[in-house]
Amino acid sequence: MNAISSEHPQLRRRAEGAAAKLPPLLARADILANTVLLGEHGRRRSGFGDDFWQYRPVQPGDSYRMIDWRRSARSDAQFVRQKEWQIAQSVSLWVDNAASMEYVSDKALAPKSDRSRLIALAISILLIRAGERVGLAGRALPPKRGDGQIWRLCEALMTNDNSDYGSPEARAMIPNSRALFLSDFLGDWNAVEYALGKAADRGVSGVLLQILDPAEEAFPFQGRAIFESMRAELTHETRKASDLQERYLARLADRKISLKRLARETGWQYECHLTNAPVQNALLWVYRAIERGR
Repeated sequence: MNAISSEHPQLRRRAEGAAAKLPPLLARADILANTVLLGEHGRRRSGFGDDFWQYRPVQPGDSYRMIDWRRSARSDAQFVRQKEWQIAQSVSLWVDNAASMEYVSDKALAPKSDRSRLIALAISILLIRAGERVGLAGRALPPKRGDGQIWRLCEALMTNDNSDYGSPEARAMIPNSRALFLSDFLGDWNAVEYALGKAADRGVSGVLLQILDPAEEAFPFQGRAIFESMRAELTHETRKASDLQERYLARLADRKISLKRLARETGWQYECHLTNAPVQNALLWVYRAIERGR
């Protein structure tokens, strides 16, 4: 617990530093039919919110209860006090915390887990500043707003899973909401397909960001090598690693093609990000992808 607490300020400072270079993100509202609430960020539309918007003259059909008598007393006309109708979008995050995300090929690089957490927290800051609700996919941390939620997200993101590869979480997603999945997506393909299918059935659209180490992208290994998964559950020894390069790259290309196809079929968007690329590139892409929507 002490280790987690000590990492919070550093992780949040880095996330805020990346987020500060972008304007506050206001998620697209075209799929918000089931996520209407009274929020803190209005869209300048009259309704039943708590925040004052404007006065307007009384119109035919207005009831006497709608008239603001104090404002009307200052003139010869009668006025209605309008409030804002405030709509917020719910965004659910799934950030892969399995052992495979801890892989790093060079000490000068950040692990995939560090990059995914940083991007997830940075985009959460942007969304929450814009009045959106952000949480984790599943039942552990439902979407909420406010700075308190940023801290809760930060703490939750620092947990690790004991499995070798992660399986996307799609339970308890709010219908017609948005989602962001960050992972290397190198594990069980059926789990990925099932999660996106389940999300699509609930009208959830979103973003897949595949995060890879540059060595996983290029496979630069030669000579005798022993390949192990991070938990040593899978092991393969070879005398000539370069002979595996072509087959490995073909399988990785197939996985990327499958992710793109699945994203297209379910109304999601897909991108691959390498940990040796600037984090701002990935954050900007996610920002635009969520802003565009589908």
